[in-house]
Amino acid sequence: MSMLVPLPTPLPIRHGVVDREGWLAVARDVLDSGGRLVSLWGSQRPSGAVACAAYAFSVEGTLAWIELPLAAGDGYPDLAGLFPAAARMQRATMDLLGIAAAAALDARPWLDHGLWPLQWRALRDHAAPPGATAELPSDYPFVRVKGDGVHEIAVGPVHAGIIEPGHFRFSVVGEKVLRLEQHLGYVHKGIERRFTELAPHDAYRLAGRVSGDSTVAYAWAYCMALESAVGCEAPPRASWLRALMLERERVANHLGDLGALGNDAALGFGLAQFSRLREDWQRLSFDAFGHRLMMDCIVPGGVAVDPDRSLLDGLSRQCAAIEVELLTLRAVYDEHAGLQDRFIATGVVAPKLAAQLGLTGLAGRASGQAWDLRCNPSHPPYDQLDVTMATHRNGDVAARVAVRFDEAMESLRLIRAICAELPEGAVRDDLELPAREAVGAGWIEGWRGEVFVALELTADGRIRRCHCHDPSWQNWPVLEHAVIGNIVPDFPLINKSFNLSYSGHDL
Repeated sequence: MSMLVPLPTPLPIRHGVVDREGWLAVARDVLDSGGRLVSLWGSQRPSGAVACAAYAFSVEGTLAWIELPLAAGDGYPDLAGLFPAAARMQRATMDLLGIAAAAALDARPWLDHGLWPLQWRALRDHAAPPGATAELPSDYPFVRVKGDGVHEIAVGPVHAGIIEPGHFRFSVVGEKVLRLEQHLGYVHKGIERRFTELAPHDAYRLAGRVSGDSTVAYAWAYCMALESAVGCEAPPRASWLRALMLERERVANHLGDLGALGNDAALGFGLAQFSRLREDWQRLSFDAFGHRLMMDCIVPGGVAVDPDRSLLDGLSRQCAAIEVELLTLRAVYDEHAGLQDRFIATGVVAPKLAAQLGLTGLAGRASGQAWDLRCNPSHPPYDQLDVTMATHRNGDVAARVAVRFDEAMESLRLIRAICAELPEGAVRDDLELPAREAVGAGWIEGWRGEVFVALELTADGRIRRCHCHDPSWQNWPVLEHAVIGNIVPDFPLINKSFNLSYSGHDL
């Protein structure tokens, strides 16, 4: 393996190249060291004949981006036997670039639902050849469960509400779930192709639209990656304002999920109260940042909005008021016998299974996986804010609810601290692109979990590849395990307790 070169980022991120033996050797060392897979993707090199498989892993708070150059037609060693979460990432890489994991046990298409022309790859090929046709498969090859009394329930891909499409195939006996298999990828939007058509200074707007509920996290991760490639950092005041927006995004989503979880367990009161709080929260975000979701506020080199002292004081006052209501509502949830009956011991993911499958983010912390980039490794301004990580070990719906309450309370504290201690100074620096090929990476703890961006720039200042990774890639497969042994009516509750992203997954 070549030497791992540190990238100029606020976090310990390194980059290196390996051969085929090194690809597996590094992965085994990561597993033996208790590390975890962060992402896996592919990239087409300028000649078009040479590709590159890549993965990122984290060990003890350090992230390493490893590349394996491939000759035309070559595959790369399968990682799914070491890191189960790699399986779907490898299938997506095949669909997008035609780069295959050699001897993979599961080589079914993932993003290609049979509507793409044969042999056409969405990220490799600019246009389908003339006359190219697709062969729509009659049925996705789900794994079947056989036995007396076993039947299947097909849910989706079109749902009754306004959620995005995804197919869930349940194998059940009576109401007990024996197996769940998902089929996603219905909302593939071509975002990674679109990145290559945008100027690096403008692409932050696309990053912020990867997943609307995580617009701050994605924009920050992209801007961190671009700043890393350029070799600079945002001014201190800008970093603090980025954190302020990220914590407001975290609170908004936790408020929404806590209300929805109450509603899924027949406590409509919870939905009404948390919806009211979230609406007030987002209205003040609009007043302070010009957008309810704070979209397009994080920009390369810093931030585009600098709230004045009166607005910052208003944000602090709102935190104090919502903290009181949050404590009251938590007592209602904790003391409601019907709610707790639905939450406790439902959708359990034990810590051992969570570690084996790579469960991450808030769902991982509810199953004993104590990782939070705001704590280890922390970066500005979190290295000055002494963040308390919310964790639990029961791994059930109740634990995931508890983690949401704890994280919301901690975010309220952090917001007040940021508003009080916000340093003076500039909020944006100009970025000058290097006159050479460059790579950069961004790694941010969004509300759902780790958001990762790997960026490659060409020597003439264009984006060759921008890979965005959502923590839902790790967590969707774990949801299949969480529902086993539960009854079908509890699936909506278990699903909402994870609240995974379709949009961030189906780029």
